[in-house]
Amino acid sequence: MTNSDPGSAAVDAAALRAFTQEYGDRAAALPPVAIVIAAFNEEGAIGPVIADLPRTVAGLETATIVVSDGSADGTVAEAAGAGALVCQVPVNRGQGAALRLGYQIARDGGARYIVTTDADGQYNPAEIESLLQPILDGRADFVTGSRRLGSEETRDPVRRLGVRVFALAISMLTRQRISDTTFGLRAMRAEVTGAVLLEQPQYQAAELLIGVITHGYRVMELPATIHKRKVGHSKKGNNVLYGLRFAGVIGGTWWRERQRSGAQRAGRAGRTGSPAAAVAEPGATATRASGAGQSGPETLAAADGEPGARSANRT
Repeated sequence: MTNSDPGSAAVDAAALRAFTQEYGDRAAALPPVAIVIAAFNEEGAIGPVIADLPRTVAGLETATIVVSDGSADGTVAEAAGAGALVCQVPVNRGQGAALRLGYQIARDGGARYIVTTDADGQYNPAEIESLLQPILDGRADFVTGSRRLGSEETRDPVRRLGVRVFALAISMLTRQRISDTTFGLRAMRAEVTGAVLLEQPQYQAAELLIGVITHGYRVMELPATIHKRKVGHSKKGNNVLYGLRFAGVIGGTWWRERQRSGAQRAGRAGRTGSPAAAVAEPGATATRASGAGQSGPETLAAADGEPGARSANRT
């Protein structure tokens, strides 16, 4: 589900038209796994990242979709030369807007599963299969890596603290234990990205995670690795400003989803005359949906056979 901002929608529509015209049948018939990357001025980094991505995952063919978010360097040419399908957006809107567009391209092209990774080479492509496998096995709908369960090479104390604080905040608000809310290497069923409301142009990690949980999808965290950035520099900017904005997205998304969930439950009860009509959203495989802050389906954990996976039981 996309946002209703007409300006952003117009940018998306124009970029989609250009993408479809350029790739034709390739855009309309994607393989089962789409690896989506948002990139902004990542010349020198994006090529090696794409080259290292697996061509098959668990026996399923992959395609790499790069959404260039207003890049003014050689990102587009480098990504295309490395074999990616590149959607070029002329303006820089933010990682969230770019990923949202990438999700739509993947869904429209018929991909069944979406994997996200970053353009800076900080994530290990060898870990993609371990994240996708629980979904293929029918044990999860959304799987995210966690540096706190795995390892991280970064030593920035402010950002390390931020990871823990944000994880605690989302765990308390959603009543499901989460250890890492900003990890960029994730796998999910493609329909998940169409069911949740994604409005944030930049800080989408929290919005996506909260939306997935409140829709009742089964979420799993697995150990994963984040490396130091080797080329270029982070686009996150000042730690304090980033933290304040990210915290605002957490609070705003939780409140929005709580209101939407309450309205949906009231609407269903009004149609049936019974509060028991609250069921999972269409496409969700969880047994029932939960509103933000309400008791919901347990997140899968180590008991399901994944070594080292953290339980996401309600707190």
